[in-house]
Amino acid sequence: MKPARLNVSLRTLAVTGAAALLASLSGCKQAENPAPQESAAADAGPSAKPGISAGDGHLFLPIVAGRPGAVYFNVRNDGSAPVKLVGVHVSGAGSAQMHKTDGGSMAAVDSLEIAPGAEVEFKQGGMHVMVFDIEDTVKASGTAELTLTFSDGDKLSMPLRVESMGGNGMGDMPGMDH
Repeated sequence: MKPARLNVSLRTLAVTGAAALLASLSGCKQAENPAPQESAAADAGPSAKPGISAGDGHLFLPIVAGRPGAVYFNVRNDGSAPVKLVGVHVSGAGSAQMHKTDGGSMAAVDSLEIAPGAEVEFKQGGMHVMVFDIEDTVKASGTAELTLTFSDGDKLSMPLRVESMGGNGMGDMPGMDH
C-alpha cells in the first residue's frame, strides 16, 4: 500500500472506531436517563383521584387456603360532584370484586356511587371487597396494595395491612363459601 492511501485508511478506521465508541457510550447514557416519554410511561402507575381519599385498609387472608379473602377500608368523597367506583384491584390476587352483604346474603356490586361529602365504610356485614386466588407471596403481617378505579378512569391506590382472618368471625359469615 502507498503511504497516502495508508493514512486515509487509518483515518477512516479511527473515525469509524470513534463513532462506534460514541454510539456505545450514548447507549449507556440513554439507559441512565430515559427519554421523557419513557419516564412518563414508567411513572404512569395508579394516581390519586382529586377530592377522594381512602384509608384504614386491611386485607384479611382466608383461614383455608384457596378460599377468598376480604378487604375492608374507608373511602371519602370531598369533591363537589358524585363519583362512581367501578372497579377494585388487589396486588397479589387473581381478582377482586366489590360485594355487599344484606339481609344475610351476599351479592357482587358492579358500581358504587359516592355522593359529595359522603364516606363509605367497607366492612364486615356490609360493603366489602372479596379477593380471589391470593398468591402464596401475600402473607400476614405484610402489605398489599388496593387500587380503586372510578367511572372516569381516575384511580386511587392505598396500602393494605395483610392480616390473618382468624378471630374476626368472617368464617361464619353467610355467603363466604364462594
